Amino acid sequence: MSSEATLHSSEKLSKRGLRLAGLVVAVVLVAVVVIGLITRATQASSLKTWTDEQAVPTVNVVMPEPGKTGPVLDLPGRLEAFIRAPIYAQVSGYLKDWKTDIGAPVKSGELLGEIDTPELDQQLVQARADLASAKANSELAGTTAKRWQAMLGSDSVAQQDVDQRTSDYTAKVALMNAAQANVDRLVAAKAFARIVAPFDGVVTARDTDVGALINAGGGTGPQLFVVSDIHQLRVYVQVPQSYGPSIRPGSTAVLVVPEYPGREFHAKVIATSNAVNANSGTTLVQLLVDNTDSALMPGAFAHVRFSLPVDGTALRVPASSLIFDNAGLRVATVNDGNKVAFKKVSILYDYGKSVEIGAGLQAGDRVIDSPPDGIKDGDAVKIASEDATAKPHEKA
Repeated sequence: MSSEATLHSSEKLSKRGLRLAGLVVAVVLVAVVVIGLITRATQASSLKTWTDEQAVPTVNVVMPEPGKTGPVLDLPGRLEAFIRAPIYAQVSGYLKDWKTDIGAPVKSGELLGEIDTPELDQQLVQARADLASAKANSELAGTTAKRWQAMLGSDSVAQQDVDQRTSDYTAKVALMNAAQANVDRLVAAKAFARIVAPFDGVVTARDTDVGALINAGGGTGPQLFVVSDIHQLRVYVQVPQSYGPSIRPGSTAVLVVPEYPGREFHAKVIATSNAVNANSGTTLVQLLVDNTDSALMPGAFAHVRFSLPVDGTALRVPASSLIFDNAGLRVATVNDGNKVAFKKVSILYDYGKSVEIGAGLQAGDRVIDSPPDGIKDGDAVKIASEDATAKPHEKA
């Protein structure tokens, strides 16, 4: 009896333990399921939050700021001699010889060449002979007039005869003066047979040679020599109309020529035409550059760089912030509600990496740099770094 009771008691305990273990397993399974559902719900909520956050684009913003230096206007220019004089013949003949060739420095009055003038020489001989004849006739007429004037006191001649002799003397004096003037004219013309330099300078052209037929051109015939004063050079530049008011007499510019890479020459504006060419829309500006070392040559091409004054009303932004589409040229800004607001702008000057805005922006605007594709007016955005709103962009 005792062993049977013990066995029955053990079976009861075993069944109770199994039921307890099953209950524990069921509780564990329910807990796992509940935890899994809670985790999944949390992850779904986090994913939705992350997705919503990713839907709002993150942008970099810059603050437009005034430029510290003005733009540089680079224009082509041409160099001309300070004074340039083409020398023409004023008498006809044959070139007897020339004394100076191209590149030779000359002084004022120095002989460049000489013309042989046989025809003019003969005219001068004839004119001097005519002058001698006129002088002789004048002297004879003067002597005759004096004698007739003396005889008038004795009433031996008529007053009419005396007047005729006096008038004849006056006419002969006039003929003598005319002959003298003709001689002086030919002597002056003969002086032009000597071709001389009109000022100190350099012979920049010689377009004649010994034995060449010379015709007095008076500026219309071929030039014989060209003398140029190149201790200073004039620089002529066509400046666009919009920049004309910024370039006035007294302002300076830098010249760069191809034959001296890396070297700069400084010029000064001395005059402007104060008129706009209707065909090109430009105004002519004249500068003066020192050339005491004769490094620059007249007729050469040069780059002329003007440093324009700073426009205090203009603002600079990166070129990457510009948007050009069917709505025109715009920039995207971020308003106080962190939403996109497009603004139309106009470029005053392009510096390459940055641009100067003439109108459309305010100094406090937050401009989006490299705006994302598809961004629209009113879209919400997130600023990459709040510090960026306080930092102006780095200019190129």
